[in-house]
Amino acid sequence: MTAINLDRELKRAGAGAKGWRLLSFMARRHLLGTIGIGIMLVFVLSAIFADVIGRYDPLTVDSAHALARPDFRHWMGTDSFGRDVWSRIIHGSRISLAVGLGSTALGGIFGIIIGLASGYLSGWVDLVFQRVTDILQALPLLVLALVMTAALGPSLPNVIVAIAIPLVPVVSRVVRANTLALREQPFVEAAKSIGMSEMRIALRHVLPNTLAPLIVLATAQLGSTILTEASLSFLGLGIPEPYPSWGRMLSESAAEYVRTAPWLVIFPGIAISLAVFGTNLFGDALRDILDPRQRG
Repeated sequence: MTAINLDRELKRAGAGAKGWRLLSFMARRHLLGTIGIGIMLVFVLSAIFADVIGRYDPLTVDSAHALARPDFRHWMGTDSFGRDVWSRIIHGSRISLAVGLGSTALGGIFGIIIGLASGYLSGWVDLVFQRVTDILQALPLLVLALVMTAALGPSLPNVIVAIAIPLVPVVSRVVRANTLALREQPFVEAAKSIGMSEMRIALRHVLPNTLAPLIVLATAQLGSTILTEASLSFLGLGIPEPYPSWGRMLSESAAEYVRTAPWLVIFPGIAISLAVFGTNLFGDALRDILDPRQRG
C-alpha cells in the first residue's frame, strides 16, 4: 500500500513538484523517518561546508581565550587550548561521516562477496566462510574494533578498516540467507537452462534481489559505526590529535572539565547522540518502506 500510494502521489505531480510531493508524502506517512533524514542532511551539509560554517580554524590554539564560555564570539565556547568548540564539532562531522560511510561501504563490499559465494556455491566454500564469520561474530563490534585499532595504530584509514572488519560477518549472513532462498527460484533455473554462467547468474539475478535488506542494514549499521568511532577516540585509539573528533573531544574534557566547563562535554555528546538518532530513525522508516510485511 505504501509503495502504491507513493507512485500515485508522484504521478499526480509535475516534474518540478515531484520532490516536494515526495517530502510531503514521507512527512505524512513516516514522520520520524523524515526527521531522521533532516538530521542526517544537516550533518552532511555541515561536513561539506565546514570551512564556511566553522567560524575559526579548528586546529588554531588561542591560549588567551582558553575555556571561554559560550558567547557571541564563540557560540559553544572554547576548550583548554582556546580552540573554538563550534568549529571543531562542525569539522568533526567530516571525520564521523567519513568513518561511518567508509567502514560501512568497505564492510558491505567484503560481506557481499563472502555471503554471495557462500550461499550460492555452498559446499566446502560455505563451510569455510561460515566458520570464519563465526569466529569474527563471536566478539562484539567494539571489542574487535579495539583489537584491530590497537594492532594497526590510530589513524583515519586504520579506524575505517578496524570498524569495517566486524561488519563483514553481519552483512555476509544477511546476503547468504537471501541467496540460499533465491538460488532455488524458477528464474535461476531458467537462467541455467539457457547456458548462463554461474557467476553471471549470481551477479545479475541473485545479487540485485538482496539489495533491499542490505540498504536497511547499512543505514542501521551507519549509526553503530559512528558510535564505535567515538568510543575508540574516547579511549585514545581513534583519530589522533590534533584532528577534531567528537569522541576525542569528550575524552579530553570529561574527567577534568565536566564541572568547570560543562560545554566541553555537552555539545560533543549532543552531536554524537543526534547523529546516531538520525540514522536509526531513517533506518526504521526505510525498513517500513521496503519490507512488504510492514506496509499498512
